[in-house]
Amino acid sequence: MVEVKADHVMDACGLYCPEPVMLLHNKVREMISGEVLQVLATDPSTQRDIPKFCTFLGHELIAQDTDDERFFYYIRKGE
Repeated sequence: MVEVKADHVMDACGLYCPEPVMLLHNKVREMISGEVLQVLATDPSTQRDIPKFCTFLGHELIAQDTDDERFFYYIRKGE
């Protein structure tokens, strides 16, 4: 498991596309540039959608990891 200190945590477990990315978009808007968000999700499509979200909107995907049930993403908000 990746060790990254997150300023915020967003739990999207049990939600399916497009809900995790919609919640992510709203959460990132509330954050300050440079803050780190940990996203927890169960939808496998987040493996594709969250990296694309970060690339498209200029946020840094610091790390991503998984266990038997969930996907973990660490995102640093861009400018």
